[in-house]
Amino acid sequence: MDAFVNTARIIPAVTVPEGAGVTVYRTIGATALRNYDPFLLLDHISSDNPDDYVAGFPSHPHRGFSTFTYMIDGYMQHEDSMGNRGNMGPGSAQWMKAGSGIVHSEMPKQENGLMRGFQLWINLPAAHKMDHPEYQEFSADAFPIVEAADYSMKVLIGNMGSANAPIVDDLTEVIYLDVTVKPGKRFHHTLPAGSRGFIYVFEGMGQSNLEMIPVHSLVIFDGENREVDFIAGPDGARMVIASGKPIDEPIVRHGPFVMNTREQIDQAIRDYQANDFVRNRAWVKR
Repeated sequence: MDAFVNTARIIPAVTVPEGAGVTVYRTIGATALRNYDPFLLLDHISSDNPDDYVAGFPSHPHRGFSTFTYMIDGYMQHEDSMGNRGNMGPGSAQWMKAGSGIVHSEMPKQENGLMRGFQLWINLPAAHKMDHPEYQEFSADAFPIVEAADYSMKVLIGNMGSANAPIVDDLTEVIYLDVTVKPGKRFHHTLPAGSRGFIYVFEGMGQSNLEMIPVHSLVIFDGENREVDFIAGPDGARMVIASGKPIDEPIVRHGPFVMNTREQIDQAIRDYQANDFVRNRAWVKR
């Protein structure tokens, strides 16, 4: 398990091939930051070359955690072994609680060649790793946008003041925001007490807590360091910001399985090999 730290840390993204060869920018889940409890992985898809992502993410299993997928440009068609299907467009998002097990595929579709989006993996407490699978999926207009003089903020999970997202996480109390800061302007945010959080800059650059933050960089905050003070560069900046309550339990992961013990991982592999992996049909909230 990770220990709490009290200083911000900057982690540049690394490019990683995923699925059938799609290249993603990865921060959480890469060598420099294997886990950031309760977060397990942050992947950023960003390309204007269809050859980079046309192969997509063919059928693959998940057990023991939740995924949050947020599309910015392009489309993502998804379906699973239980008959659920959908087509996520620009600005839409999906929370998928894999729980006891889901086998699904995600196939990107271009829009003028451009494909951009994020996937965040959120761990589940031991008591909920074998819960029934669930989906929460919403179109772009379901998410509130807060307009301020210096920035705009889209609330995707949780709430900020009176702005309430349709997706709610009762287990780790995740808050997830998409923030655009105007050139030279400031955005200040205080993470909830007892949470861990990060910002990931994906357009432009800026300065956060006296450190220069280039594009495709993650900054993590936790412990006593809960103040995010960001000043955008001359071209402005756009970033995702997320926070959540640590679970503080052992993490054992093997590819798409995240459990608490090696024995549970071995059981997941046996279930998948025996075609006994998907036990419950997921329900969908839209």
